[in-house]
Amino acid sequence: MSDQPPSGPTEPVPPASSGTPADPAPSTPPAAAPAPTPGHADHPVTSGQPTPTDPTMPGQPGYPAVPAQPVDPTLPGHPGLTVPGQPVPTQPGFTAPGQPVPGQPGFAAPGQPGYPAAPSGQSWGAYPGDPAAYPHGSAWPTPGAAYPGDPAAQPHGWAWPAGAGPVPGGAYPGQLPLPGQPYGWHPGADPNDPLVTPPYAGIGGWFARCTGALRRGWRQLLPIMLLTQAVPAAVIGILSVGLAPAGEPVTGPQGAPVLPDGYFGDIFLFYGAVLLAVLLFGPLQAAGWAAGTWVITRQAAGEPAGVGAAFRYGWRRALGLWGWTVVASLLIMVGFCACVLPGIYVIFAIALFGPVYLFERQDPIGRSFGMLHRRLGMVLGRVALVVAVLVAAAVVNGVLEAVSQLTFGVHPMAAPGTAVGAVLVAVLSAVLVTPSYLAQLVGLLVTYAEQRAQDGPVNTARLVAELG
Repeated sequence: MSDQPPSGPTEPVPPASSGTPADPAPSTPPAAAPAPTPGHADHPVTSGQPTPTDPTMPGQPGYPAVPAQPVDPTLPGHPGLTVPGQPVPTQPGFTAPGQPVPGQPGFAAPGQPGYPAAPSGQSWGAYPGDPAAYPHGSAWPTPGAAYPGDPAAQPHGWAWPAGAGPVPGGAYPGQLPLPGQPYGWHPGADPNDPLVTPPYAGIGGWFARCTGALRRGWRQLLPIMLLTQAVPAAVIGILSVGLAPAGEPVTGPQGAPVLPDGYFGDIFLFYGAVLLAVLLFGPLQAAGWAAGTWVITRQAAGEPAGVGAAFRYGWRRALGLWGWTVVASLLIMVGFCACVLPGIYVIFAIALFGPVYLFERQDPIGRSFGMLHRRLGMVLGRVALVVAVLVAAAVVNGVLEAVSQLTFGVHPMAAPGTAVGAVLVAVLSAVLVTPSYLAQLVGLLVTYAEQRAQDGPVNTARLVAELG
């Protein structure tokens, strides 16, 4: 063996790379590339690069050892750098400089007494995308992807961080629109609920639920309305025809009105009989409204709703609902005595007192006023459609009464033939206006359910449970 140093540079030569060579002089490629050695077939050799067996590569025989390089001890955990004698950051036992060691005095785990509080002005905890929310050793979200809690990853209308007030685009405080739902859609609202119109579904959704309720329950609702609404209307109509005052005021010689004999007695008898009939039939009519509400709500939930069971429920709620009906009627009378417009306003303001009493059983007049004032346009429009149907029914009733007077005279009870004809017309009139009672029942009930959905999450199953 020769005692001369091997040929080549006296200083360690770093391995060649594919980038710009450190030596400005171009290297001379070998005449022929050596054949790959067995076991290194997957490492192709390109021109200008050392072969796997080249003695100039680190780790090959003949390559001089590289002196140990100093490592900056202030960079623990930096990729590829470790402090001699210190644990690796990803291994157990690693403790960052300046941090207390678990098990020693001064160390406090998150959530334990002594753990430092959040900075001043931050009333919420770590948001889902905060590194503090991830346990030690867990993976951070993929670079470039929206981490959980990122405002860019939240639906339109998200307020970050979430506060306690209402979220733009939703009426329920602290809730967000569900993915795939339009802006402003309320979480928890079922767009397919057969009775409760979801918020912002519009007049089309309201009308669709009204017609759906009529299709499902007209067979049960029609006999209920005929018995509890048409029969009282027919009886009151017959009393009005039979007890109408026979004499009419006439004008005297000096222009003063002259009343026929017994006129005030006939007037008191007429109005007294009609008022008594209204009071006696009031509980029956209230039972019919309650029974119809029970049928519509249970059928919407897919539960059985027979006529007999409906009447049993209606009679349990009849007296309470009738009492509030009397109060509502007195308010309407007071409104019309003040002026016509206040009376009309009271009609719209207390229109929902019946469903409020049946479902909530507290403060029906006040709640009905509140629903109108909070969403004036919506409630006013729905109730106006119901009132329009009732006005049309009143016009039909007035036309039939006019025909009866022209046919059978002003006092039809004076002769048996005319009396029978007047009674038949009164019964026909009550039957013809029965569809208006159905429209009133269904329209006001669906309107009430829609207003409940505006106040908070509600569905048909909950309404059935509230009926009791």
